[in-house]
Amino acid sequence: MREMVIHLNLFAIALAGAIAGFFASRFGGLWTPDQIWTAATIPVAVALAVSMLRDMLAGRFGVDAIALVAMLASIAMGEPLAGVVVAMMYSGGNLLEDYARGKAERELRSLRDRTPRIAHRQEAGGLVDIAAGDVAAGDELLVRAGELLPVDGELLDVRAQLDESAVTGEPLPETKTRGAALRSGTVNAGEAFRYRASAAAHESTYAGIIRMVEAAQTAKAPFIRMADRFALLLLPATLIVAGLAWWLSGDPIRALAVLVVATPCPLILAAPVAFIGGVSRAARSGILMKGSSAIEALGQVRTAIFDKTGTLTEGGARLIALDTAPGVEAGDILRLVASLEQASHHVLAETLVALARQKALPLSAPTAVREYRGSGLEGVVEGRHVRAGSRRLVLGYGPLPPWATSAGTSGDMAAALAVFIAVEGQPVAFLAMADAVRPDAAATLQRLNAAGVSRILMVTGDDAGTAKAVAAQLAINEVRADCSPADKVAAVAAEQARQPTVMIGDGLNDAPALAAANVGVAMGARGATASSEAADVVILVDRIDRVAEAVSIAQRTRAIALQSIVVGLGLSGIAMVFAAFGYIPPVAGAFLQQGIDIAVIINALRTLVGPLQPGRPGVAARTPRIAGEV
Repeated sequence: MREMVIHLNLFAIALAGAIAGFFASRFGGLWTPDQIWTAATIPVAVALAVSMLRDMLAGRFGVDAIALVAMLASIAMGEPLAGVVVAMMYSGGNLLEDYARGKAERELRSLRDRTPRIAHRQEAGGLVDIAAGDVAAGDELLVRAGELLPVDGELLDVRAQLDESAVTGEPLPETKTRGAALRSGTVNAGEAFRYRASAAAHESTYAGIIRMVEAAQTAKAPFIRMADRFALLLLPATLIVAGLAWWLSGDPIRALAVLVVATPCPLILAAPVAFIGGVSRAARSGILMKGSSAIEALGQVRTAIFDKTGTLTEGGARLIALDTAPGVEAGDILRLVASLEQASHHVLAETLVALARQKALPLSAPTAVREYRGSGLEGVVEGRHVRAGSRRLVLGYGPLPPWATSAGTSGDMAAALAVFIAVEGQPVAFLAMADAVRPDAAATLQRLNAAGVSRILMVTGDDAGTAKAVAAQLAINEVRADCSPADKVAAVAAEQARQPTVMIGDGLNDAPALAAANVGVAMGARGATASSEAADVVILVDRIDRVAEAVSIAQRTRAIALQSIVVGLGLSGIAMVFAAFGYIPPVAGAFLQQGIDIAVIINALRTLVGPLQPGRPGVAARTPRIAGEV
């Protein structure tokens, strides 16, 4: 903010001086136009000299020196009008850069400004308002309508409606049911509800996001560092061209014109503005890039390695098949088995109960429950004996019923867990539970292929049969199963030896591979985990298609930054040639160069808008909706 005020004041001085000089040339006055223009140029030149000295003491040297030399040479050679135009346009360019950076960083800054500060904790004497930083795991909290959740936790009430758009980018509120994991930074979009804190504020999701945002704002991409190094060559090159123009023509004004048109804004502004814009654009889609370096690397990947569970698949059991005997209603069976499963601690029990509640099926309390470890359970529900479990537990050694068609299908059932159900001793239903492939996984891999990712692998700790069953549904080039964390790191290293590689995963066991890859992308929707800390990019929404969108944003950002630099410097180079041959006088050159600078900054700001559809230039990308999504 302080720098913006300084640049604004300097621009106002230069602009006022330029205008006053023109009036003095027409109406006269105590000062001549040249004196006024000189006086308006000096404050900008002094401020620039101080800034350069500060940078040099910090070990940095930029090409702002060209602008300083141009202003001083203009005054020395009796062309103060050119000097004040350079001063006006240079300070105006800095002002425009301040605006561009502010606009690009607004999305990230809004996250930081929304940090929850107050929590309502339930204590023996009632509700007590405390600072969010004082919340401890296990505290029972109340969240009123419209309030932010201060910490991560578990829902205690029957249901709650949350607006997660600030964290995930998803615009529509989501309904959570009892026991659901809640994340800090989301907004209560419904009635007040109670939940139990599972982490302190500094360990919660939103605090992790803020840390990543701060890293994103300070990190510097290799591409930008390369531009800085290249900029060091521009000053001596400009001085050589200017000297040759003077020597060959004998006219020092030509040398001044060359200096004036060589202002290096395409280098010092284009890359930073473009990359900050890319980070901001990604944040709006629930994609957190940890700085410009993440975009730089992601824009060059040619191999993608995916974990399976929780990445390409949903990471939890889902009902994929339900066959019932003739005359038996599927809803009635699901209600009975879910009622029975309420008494079980099996991993599938929660899924079946949640599915029944989602369908608004009334559940009853089971009695006389007996659980067969690893096989199933039985009990009495509404006066009827219900048994659910393995084929041997329910059917014994008998044949499959003819209506159990899914149970006889080997392909889709290879990775599924079969559950047979009998009521009053009669087999009545078969259901299959599996970690299903994400609905958007196939489209995501297609988009990656279209974006130039030529090789896609899946590495997983699961057995080969399960891995191949998932891979058969997707366009995957190679599958590696039974992988330990060390095996995943080895797979990443082998692929990196061929071409730039991105690793996508979500679990603790993926963290080493995420850190080892050129770019690590963590599916962090379930909370801040070790994988999120190790990754360069974090997908905050539980959607795998954001991986393809992140690649598209990175590629487009890098292309726009490079385009801005090449075109800007190319136009400046052409202008330098024309100035050296005397076709562009200093004043006209100053206006021409600053027009180029403005065009470069505006072009760099295009990274703030949506990426292009891979393989289809000029067509805005639109994330495909999943079946069932509103």
